[in-house]
Amino acid sequence: MADRHAGRAGRRNRRAHRRRAPHPARHPPAADRHRRRPLPALPATHPHRHGPPCPGRRHRRRGRRADRPSRRPRPPPHRLNTTGDSMSDLLAAALAHAERGWHIFPLRPDDKRPAVRDWQARATTDPARVRRCWSAGPYGIGVACGPSALVVVDLDTPKSPAEGGRDGLAVLADLAANHGARIAPTYTVTTGRGGTHLYYRHPATGPALRNTAGTLGPMVDTRAHGGYVVAAGSTVAGRPYTVDLDTDPAPLPAWLAALLTPAPLPPQRPVVVDLGTGRRAAYLDAAIRRQVAEVTGAAPGGRNHALYRSAVALGQLVAGGALAEDDATAVLTDAAHTAGLRPVETARTIASGLRAGARRPRTVAA
Repeated sequence: MADRHAGRAGRRNRRAHRRRAPHPARHPPAADRHRRRPLPALPATHPHRHGPPCPGRRHRRRGRRADRPSRRPRPPPHRLNTTGDSMSDLLAAALAHAERGWHIFPLRPDDKRPAVRDWQARATTDPARVRRCWSAGPYGIGVACGPSALVVVDLDTPKSPAEGGRDGLAVLADLAANHGARIAPTYTVTTGRGGTHLYYRHPATGPALRNTAGTLGPMVDTRAHGGYVVAAGSTVAGRPYTVDLDTDPAPLPAWLAALLTPAPLPPQRPVVVDLGTGRRAAYLDAAIRRQVAEVTGAAPGGRNHALYRSAVALGQLVAGGALAEDDATAVLTDAAHTAGLRPVETARTIASGLRAGARRPRTVAA
C-alpha cells in the first residue's frame, strides 16, 4: 500500500517538473529572447502570372520608382522662438513704441500680416492694453502710420542679382540731389531683408498723405494714412527688424511732401435724394444726415472706418426697401469726397458696408 502511494507521488512530482521546465524551443534564454528573428525569404516569383508580389501598403507609400527623379530635400522649417525672453523683448519694444505716441497693433508671430481685424481702429498707445496683448503671445508689432501721424519711406533692395538696378536708398539720394536737398538724419529701421525704413512726421497742414508704390521711383514706396509698417523688435520669417538710428522722426521735407501730395479731386455736384414727405421721409432724412456727419467729422486715420459704419447703417435701410441703393451710394461717395478719401478706396469701402448691412434689413414705418 505504501509502495503504491509512493509511486503515485513520484509520478505527480515528475509531471509537475515537466510543466515547470521551459522548453528550449518555446522559451529561449533571456539573451536570445529579444533578438529579431529572420523573416522567411520571399519566393523569387509570385505564383500569380503578373510577376513579383506587390509590396504592402506601407511599402507602397514609401517606395519610389527607379525611373522617377528624387525630390529635392526640404529645408528644415524655421522654429519660432516662443521663449519667455523673446516675449519680454517684444513687450518691451511695444511699450517703447507706444511711449513715443505711435499707435501699435499685433501682427501674426514672425509675419507681416495683422493678427486682428480692423487694425487701424484698434491700434493703441495705452500701456495696459499693450501689456495685456503682448503678454499673451509672441506677436509682432505693427505701427499704424495714419493715427501715429507718420510718413514712412520704404527703401527696398533688389531681391536677387538678376533684378539688377540700384536700391531704394540710391534712388532717394538722387531724387534729393535733384531738388537741391539731402537725406537728413531721422529715425531709421533696417528691415529683415536689408531694406530701410525712414520715419518722418506727417505735415501738420495740407491734405492727408496716402500710401504710394513707385511714385518716387523704383524700389521706393511710402506708408502714411491707411498703411502700416513692421516695427523694430519684430521678426519676419526669422529675420529681425532693428533700429539703425534711434532718434525722433524728423519733419517730412517739403520737397518730399510736394511729391507725395495727391492730385486734387474733381469737383462734384451736390447729391439730391428725393425722399418724399411725411414722417417716413423725415426719418430717412435724419438718418442720412447723421451718417454723412459721421463720415465728414471723423478724425484722420478713422475716416475709412467711419465710412464703412455709415455704409452698413444705410445698407440696412436699402435692404429693408426704405432707400434706393444708388441714392445711398451717391450720398456716401459725396461724404467720403468731402472727408478727403480717394475714389478707389471709397468705392470698395461703400460696397463692402452695403453688403454687410444687407444681411440685417431695417424697415421704416410709413
